[in-house]
Amino acid sequence: MPGIGDVTSATIIAELPELGDLNRQEIASLVGLAPFNRDSGQMRGKRSIFGGRGSVRSALYMAALSARRYNPAIAAFSKRLTEQGKPPKVVITACMRKILITLNTMVKTNTTWENPQNA
Repeated sequence: MPGIGDVTSATIIAELPELGDLNRQEIASLVGLAPFNRDSGQMRGKRSIFGGRGSVRSALYMAALSARRYNPAIAAFSKRLTEQGKPPKVVITACMRKILITLNTMVKTNTTWENPQNA
């Protein structure tokens, strides 16, 4: 997958042996990329991400920066979110989650990267 280098691959393989065994919500939560609700009673609190495996999250952050430049699918996704007015950190976090879910699906289905034609 464009944007994923040797260091990122090694980090994800070593630190995330569950890759391919969990669904997309579970894997995102395990890494700390799933939003958590801070609701209480009728009050609707903020949604934020926290926790998870910091080494994987750090590797995915650098991969997201690279993928926004070299991966057409992630670049189009990032551009769409930016045009919607999302803050830069939110866009990068969404790209991190998209990369993680894509890698999880690739491992689960035993497929290689194919660049989507409609990106």
